[in-house]
Amino acid sequence: MKKTVLLLLFLLAACTTLPTSSEYLLRGDGYFQDGKPQQALKAYDRALELNPDNLTGYASRGAVYFFTGDYDRAEADFLHVLEKNPYQADTYTAYASTLAAKGDFQNALMVLNLALELKPGKPEIFFSRAGVYFMLGRLDEAVVDYTSVINLQPAAEVYNARGAVYLKMGKEDLAQQDFETAQTGRMPERLNVYSMID
Repeated sequence: MKKTVLLLLFLLAACTTLPTSSEYLLRGDGYFQDGKPQQALKAYDRALELNPDNLTGYASRGAVYFFTGDYDRAEADFLHVLEKNPYQADTYTAYASTLAAKGDFQNALMVLNLALELKPGKPEIFFSRAGVYFMLGRLDEAVVDYTSVINLQPAAEVYNARGAVYLKMGKEDLAQQDFETAQTGRMPERLNVYSMID
């Protein structure tokens, strides 16, 4: 009896030291932030082996695939998340970014509009949609969306992006104003566009 109890206690102690799916997600996040995408992918893969229903794991792995240029795998992970939970506005944004990176701007625009229906005031969605409008040559709409971002959460890269649109429209004075505003240092340099998943 005493040996059985000791064996059970040993097994319980061993189980409590094994990393969980959530711990592998945290490791993956750390690796990715440290610029180690291959280690991040391994950690996310392990997290998903331990818990195949962890949608955050798929979304995070999709983001790594996106940033490493593996758009097909990124798209597959984002679509998996959306099939399981179609109310993930940030995943729609990530998926749309993947479509845009593959040159499918019309479908990217449609997906971003779905994201805005779910989260109408999210600046990252407006920023992504403005970029798609720019690529489609719909410059007035790009300016409107970049201005929406500036009103919600100004960042230097947004002023620079809107300045580039103004420049393409031939509005050099407005472009110069935006470029100068971006250089003031009175705002964050970047909008947190790629914090895709809440």
